[in-house]
Amino acid sequence: MTDVMDIERPPSVRGASVKDEIVVVSGLPRSGTSMMMSILEAGGIPPLTDSIRAADEDNPRGYYEFERVKKLREGDVAWLPEARGKAVKVITALLTFLPAAYNYRVIFMRRAMPEVLASQRQMLARRGQDSGKSGDEEIARLFGKHLRQIDAWLAAQPNVERIDVDYNALLDDPLPHLEAINRFLGGAVEVEKMVRVVDRSLRRQRA
Repeated sequence: MTDVMDIERPPSVRGASVKDEIVVVSGLPRSGTSMMMSILEAGGIPPLTDSIRAADEDNPRGYYEFERVKKLREGDVAWLPEARGKAVKVITALLTFLPAAYNYRVIFMRRAMPEVLASQRQMLARRGQDSGKSGDEEIARLFGKHLRQIDAWLAAQPNVERIDVDYNALLDDPLPHLEAINRFLGGAVEVEKMVRVVDRSLRRQRA
């Protein structure tokens, strides 16, 4: 007898068209996910966003968020068909709630941890919020543990393909990284247009 899970789970993402899949941009907070969303938009991948969260000093190009993503944990997945062929930003803490009924290509942003922490502190300070009692060393430890858990989960999903993009290296020399993203997306984006929107001035914290 065929297992029901075998029926519900889609075939491997390998070889599928990006138009039939969901492009997910993920990473730790302040790791360049909003920048990557703007880059993909320039390259021809439409973003799934509701524009509820407006651009500000921390993200001058906008946050590219879709509010219903935050309800994945609660089981709100009815919007996912709308995301096919588009890019949607999903924080790392919510990746494991993506249902197995869809194929995903995950662009995972990596950034030097000291820069992530400095950028987070600056954003909270602008909002008059305390960054908390934990010091950078403890936060870095917790982030590292979280990333290892997410790495293991992603590697175990047959309906997920993944590419890691180093934020720091991308800003230093964008072309090879954007060409790699284009190959990962099956040649679906226009690299020259993507290169034009890479803005080194967005890197305001350095390791």
